[in-house]
Amino acid sequence: MDKLKQLESFVSVATRGSLTAAAKAEGVAPAIMGRRLDALEERLGVKLLVRTTRRMSLTHEGSAFLEDCQRLLVDFANAEASVSAGGVKASGHLRITAPAGFGRRHVAPLVPKFRELHADVTISLNLSDRVVDVAGEGFDCAVRVGEMPDSSLVSVRMADNRRLCVASPAYLQRHGTPQHPTDLAKCACLTLSSDASQTRGWAFQVEGEVIHLKPGGPLDCSDGQVLHDWCLDGYGIAWRSTWEVEAEIAAGKLVTVLSEFDAPPNGIYAVFPQRKHLPLRVRLWIDFLKHSYSQPEFWGGARKA
Repeated sequence: MDKLKQLESFVSVATRGSLTAAAKAEGVAPAIMGRRLDALEERLGVKLLVRTTRRMSLTHEGSAFLEDCQRLLVDFANAEASVSAGGVKASGHLRITAPAGFGRRHVAPLVPKFRELHADVTISLNLSDRVVDVAGEGFDCAVRVGEMPDSSLVSVRMADNRRLCVASPAYLQRHGTPQHPTDLAKCACLTLSSDASQTRGWAFQVEGEVIHLKPGGPLDCSDGQVLHDWCLDGYGIAWRSTWEVEAEIAAGKLVTVLSEFDAPPNGIYAVFPQRKHLPLRVRLWIDFLKHSYSQPEFWGGARKA
């Protein structure tokens, strides 16, 4: 049975309140509508609707699923409409924002490539480590790295973001190598200022549990590139994303420490305001990002998931 037809039938029944009304709207027998719902619930393994002879009501799971289905069917209709007039053709102005360091390396190089595919789209790229108000400042899409707080924004996970503790061989030769995350209290740790990120501290997995520590040291900075340079110059230990340090690790300029305590990766996300009709240029940009980040060669072949 067509999965899309099952979803359409579920939405129709849930919004009209009865099998009879939904079946009449489609011009089929109520029994056919009932079989579609039965098949959907069996496939999902969850009860979506409570049906009695007098009334029909959504379960808790059904209510949540209804919102997802309605959004999916709108997106599907938009996608069909965008190609029905002779092919995908995006236009208009696309405003993107991303963190400065990640944006320079892994967003900016993709912008002109995206425009080569969609010549009628103009693009503005904002790079800032400030947490931008996406909707309030009129951005169509933001790329964000880290944990996503609860918000009204829609987020799509693009890739994993793995974090490592690193130091230069010279620093470790002078000061020794920490053997446990708690040893960082005795180390010179290079931290981002609280107005930038890492406000929860550095994450480690100890005995199956993720813990957060807030190590300190004589130097901190709001700019990640400065911390990167200080770490290379042997001034301390830094907690960095793989994409920031993998080239230096491969070259022997930096060494990973406490790797057995690495926390599970957080994410790299595209986030955008909730809209009933997401502009085609935004949908295509998000798809382009996701496809690009899914290619191992994009990360130089050295990035581990």
